[in-house]
Amino acid sequence: MKVQEVILKALAGKLKWWEAAEIIGVSDRTMRRWRERYKEFGYDGLYDRRKRRPSPKRVALKTAEQVLQLYREKYFDFNVRHFHEKLVDEHGIELSYTWVKMALQGAGLVSKQRRRGQHRRKRPRRPLPGMLLHIDASKHAWFGDGRYHDLITLMDDATSEIYYAQLVEEEGTRTLMPAVREVIERQGVFCALYSDRASHFFVTPKAGGKVDESQVTQLGRALKELGIKMIPAYSPQARGRMERSYRTWQGRLPQELRVRQIRTREEANRFLREEYQAEFNRRFKVAAVNQGSAFVRTRRKDLGWVFSIQHERRVNADNTIALDNRILQIEKSRWRNTLAGCTVRIYELLDGTVVARFGPHEVGRWTPGSLPAAQPKRRKAAQPLGHGRRAA
Repeated sequence: MKVQEVILKALAGKLKWWEAAEIIGVSDRTMRRWRERYKEFGYDGLYDRRKRRPSPKRVALKTAEQVLQLYREKYFDFNVRHFHEKLVDEHGIELSYTWVKMALQGAGLVSKQRRRGQHRRKRPRRPLPGMLLHIDASKHAWFGDGRYHDLITLMDDATSEIYYAQLVEEEGTRTLMPAVREVIERQGVFCALYSDRASHFFVTPKAGGKVDESQVTQLGRALKELGIKMIPAYSPQARGRMERSYRTWQGRLPQELRVRQIRTREEANRFLREEYQAEFNRRFKVAAVNQGSAFVRTRRKDLGWVFSIQHERRVNADNTIALDNRILQIEKSRWRNTLAGCTVRIYELLDGTVVARFGPHEVGRWTPGSLPAAQPKRRKAAQPLGHGRRAA
């Protein structure tokens, strides 16, 4: 190891001073003399070995030790950029990012990054906000205790602004619909949505193949009603902007939750909504190429119906319909005695309410507490010998 690396490790508390002297091959007295010299000439002496004239930009040894101590005791799982921001904002220590990175790497508290691979050209951003939104979810141990949750985010391609960020148990239709609906209610209807080819976005007959544009999922049907185009990504590199954003989330959000001692998903979502989403946008949002916006304010009042799980069912002779192993009874209406043989549309709203509609008429509504219990699935009876089965 280099001499300065050994002394940095001693300053960081990872080595005893007598151990540093033994590694370098000097006496304890020499090591004490070196330490006093660094106190006198500043921390930059570790790099340029200046002995005569101290640098006017030198960093005091006390400040250097404070920086290393803060990282070792409080910010040990932060990346360098995140830690540098905390030094400036929380502790008032204004040092250059390069100095902090070199100090942490020299002390062995942060590993050196490997060289980047082949140069690739970035896809140009859309010129206006609202022209293209990215949606995805990242499964990660956000609380650092082995519990995995999905972080759903919607990001604008033009500015990298995050419009929605919430933790859910698992990514799916019922957790993605509230995200898209909230963005539409707050920002307006946008032009296109860019996502991977998961089953809740697209129907892909062959794994890894092209999507079937003639078939739509529940989310695809909702966006089609609003005139929003869905664009599938056919490689991780095509979603590079979103992938890089999630690396930033994974390198910052778990540490922010740990420092604030947030342990539940409800508290984390409240923190994201009320505080951290705005903080994230303040640091990483960029200006759009052109002025203006492609968002269009919606005047529709039926977004609750649009963003719902919809099915068609044929009414039985006893005016019942089957849904998820449940038998739902349709009561007699004032305008029609029976709906037997008619086809009705079932809406599973995002709050758990189930509604049956025949054209514009609502013929049944069941709240989550009034839904009948699901019936157990019938098991097929064993086929007796002599009817298609051969005795051993």
